[in-house]
Amino acid sequence: MKILFDATEPEEQTLYNEVLAGNDIRFLDTSLTTPQDDMKDAEVLSVFVSSTVSRAMIETMPNLKCIATRSMGFDHIDKEAAKERGIAVVYVPSYGTRTVAEFAFALILALSRKAYAAYDLLRSEGSVDVKRFEGFDLSGKTIGVVGTGKIGKNMARIAKGFNMNVLLCDTFHDDAFAQEIGCSYFSLDETVAQSDIVSLHVPLMPATKHMINAQILARFKRGSMLINTARGGLIETRALVEALNAGVLGSAGLDVIEGEKALFDEMSLLTGSHPVTDFEELVAAHALVDMPNVIVTPHIAFNTREAKHEIASTTAQNIASFIGGTPQNTIPA
Repeated sequence: MKILFDATEPEEQTLYNEVLAGNDIRFLDTSLTTPQDDMKDAEVLSVFVSSTVSRAMIETMPNLKCIATRSMGFDHIDKEAAKERGIAVVYVPSYGTRTVAEFAFALILALSRKAYAAYDLLRSEGSVDVKRFEGFDLSGKTIGVVGTGKIGKNMARIAKGFNMNVLLCDTFHDDAFAQEIGCSYFSLDETVAQSDIVSLHVPLMPATKHMINAQILARFKRGSMLINTARGGLIETRALVEALNAGVLGSAGLDVIEGEKALFDEMSLLTGSHPVTDFEELVAAHALVDMPNVIVTPHIAFNTREAKHEIASTTAQNIASFIGGTPQNTIPA
């Protein structure tokens, strides 16, 4: 089969060439935002979240039979357009489940101890008044873990290692897990009202878009911390900025934000291909980057050698299974 990959690294290409030997494999240097000539005859398209597989793009690929995304999320793919054409969409159901949880805790530690703020000031001014950087212990604090998939479960386990009180929040309760670590499930309202730290680990879908909005933020424990290593669209950006400015939230650690593609690839603004239609959203994102009580990182929570190898290995097996007639890891209906 003719298999086309968007931006990949040499190590990934070696693995794909080995596992998928015998197929016509091609690698593009960049992510996909518009149709390209190389795509027309591809039968399998493998993309990362930086590419957008739109209906228009799918329509330019008459031979396409499978889209293999190298991610857990698949909101960058027009699933309806693929379904109408009978195109299989496969994904990586889990990877770096410990990796992302560890990164979320890195954000928590950096904010709770004001480590980055102290470093930044020391680097720029050469000396600091240590009284400005009083932090707080995690032991005995309450953390609300919103979403108890594999990443959320690891988050809860790590929090227990810090002697924290853990509140679990999910539409689907895993009572066996809750019993295992000695925790209970609560509603979102109850979770945010009781937590010193709230960490998000749910997928982005219509039901979860802006789940953290002005109404929910008003129920947060005053001065609490919000962590998001999942998807930017879970949080209503303007409401977050207002909550931080008003002191409703004490701090936020964000590896993902709304409009992040435009924020981190602003050349797209010149081509009209940026995904932000409301420029106020982009301005609010810039405001977050400039806030002293906020840490914004460019979607790197997943980015370890181990996690990337897991992504590539699962993707290669997904494609091999599809070609062999036994598709695995198809996206939920």
